[in-house]
Amino acid sequence: MIGDVLTTSLLFEVLRAQFPKAQLDYLINSSTQPVVENHPFIDSLLLFTPEIQASKKELRAFRKKIKDEGYDTVIDVYAKLGSAVISKVSGAKKRISYRKWYTKHKYTHTFRPKTVSELDEGLAIENRIMLLGPLIGKTDTIPRPKIHLKKEELQKARELLKEHQIDLGKPLYMIGILGSAENKTYPLPYMSKVLDFIVSETNAQLLFNYIPKQQTEADMLYTMCSETTQKNIYKDTYGRNLREFLALTSHCNALIGNEGGAVNMAKALDIPTFSIFSTWILKEAWNSYEESGRNASVHLKDFHPELYAKHPKKYKKQASEMYKQFAPDFIIPALREFLSRISN
Repeated sequence: MIGDVLTTSLLFEVLRAQFPKAQLDYLINSSTQPVVENHPFIDSLLLFTPEIQASKKELRAFRKKIKDEGYDTVIDVYAKLGSAVISKVSGAKKRISYRKWYTKHKYTHTFRPKTVSELDEGLAIENRIMLLGPLIGKTDTIPRPKIHLKKEELQKARELLKEHQIDLGKPLYMIGILGSAENKTYPLPYMSKVLDFIVSETNAQLLFNYIPKQQTEADMLYTMCSETTQKNIYKDTYGRNLREFLALTSHCNALIGNEGGAVNMAKALDIPTFSIFSTWILKEAWNSYEESGRNASVHLKDFHPELYAKHPKKYKKQASEMYKQFAPDFIIPALREFLSRISN
């Protein structure tokens, strides 16, 4: 959800340029708020909390609040049944979303998502920009998603790194050690080999991106790495919340690891990324901004296209078996090229 919310936020910059006096509000899950804090083109955040989701009374009150705002236009990027109902209840004259047979009657304008990427921005961004068609027509200028950190946040992160004896004059990489689910996580024994390669190639300092409840997995990965690599891992240096993670990442030379929200956040901070896609995720949707070489990604399909007779999502249940065929030997050559590019 974080990647979705962050990516969608770019629409506000486009809308602000076209409608400088408009009231632009963003309805998001409350847990994703940190990635759009201080956004200069968003007037107000409408937070969908767990309490609202769990209570019919709270949900009815939330829908009424939206209706009472009297919106002229609602753009539903989430495009699920719940958001479709909210769109309809809003009473907005224009209600725009992706076309699905079970929700199309809730909207005034619907579009079928593209399936082939035509731009460096990738399908996720291309399809979002398409939703602005009824308001602004076609646009040739597509801004990048951006995260807006305060000077104090950046300074605090720098001080934390120095406290942990991290040398900012040497390469420092944030490692996305885990995906958002097990079937989106590169196997830890394989990941340890990738980390061993990074350290042997660059002698870089490594930070782990994880949260306290993932401590067991972080410790497990650490023990799998070589002794040399372990000396370069600062496992106890991590962000206690999402804003702290963002500030720490902003001081890194790159983010490397599982594709997901962390990769999208690093790109929005203009930090180079190397992402390992889950075997069942469509790479073309999220491999944005790779033409420059500052970002790169790998997918099992790159090496074994014969395994994909259907859309990658059709293989979600086979993720663990397919990961076995995605050994580090496939990844390391591309990673070596990436590290060489960003070090020059």
